[in-house]
Amino acid sequence: MTVFTLHPMVIGTKVFDKGMMTYQHDYGKSFTIPIYCWYLEGGDKKILVDTGEMHPIKSDDRENAVGGKIVTFEEGLAKWGLKPEDIDIVIHTHLHNDHCENDYKCVNAEFYVHELELKHIRDPHPLDFRYLEDFIYEISENKQIKTVSGDCEIVPGIRVLHTPAHTAGGLSVAIETTEGTAIITGFCCLLENFYPPKQITAMEMEVIPPGTHINVNEAYDIMLRIKEEADILLPLHEPKFASMESIPQ
Repeated sequence: MTVFTLHPMVIGTKVFDKGMMTYQHDYGKSFTIPIYCWYLEGGDKKILVDTGEMHPIKSDDRENAVGGKIVTFEEGLAKWGLKPEDIDIVIHTHLHNDHCENDYKCVNAEFYVHELELKHIRDPHPLDFRYLEDFIYEISENKQIKTVSGDCEIVPGIRVLHTPAHTAGGLSVAIETTEGTAIITGFCCLLENFYPPKQITAMEMEVIPPGTHINVNEAYDIMLRIKEEADILLPLHEPKFASMESIPQ
């Protein structure tokens, strides 16, 4: 079995109300999240999950808030001896702009995207302003996009799971490692979403759904599925990983 090591790179941040992550919890509290691009090292392909922001804001305040270095896409890849043109595969958790702004730089990559994400980025609902078709224009024109419609294997050791919690076409990415299955969630959340404080569990809630969701009841059930399947749980915007070079360490 092919196993992988994950390298999280902070290629952007957002400062906003924490309730955007934690449904019905911590509204009014300012919170800074990292925006990750993940390099999956292993096998014979150079594989990324998401590509992050094009022009990440770098500041001491934001780096202190997330606990790690903020880098550009090129800087993040260079640490592992890579350039954007070296990338063979990009797997997208979803197509909100902060997850795909550097796609156009990966001129030799195949991009795996759920078909519903393409539908929504091309005809977004007014409420979902985070979809901007310009960011996938080049890869669409160059026919670099491969669509998926459900759970499937991308390469040996890497699978995608359709998890429409945050967006209709959200894909969680299951990666085999030396310490079991690591799952990068296809929906925007924190470790706290999976391991709530006592005031939440006291209400007999096992998880906190994402603050932005398609259907909150379904999102709750999806989270329970991912929590059960993952040996290593990697919520998409958890600051804990910003200081890590590799997972497993």
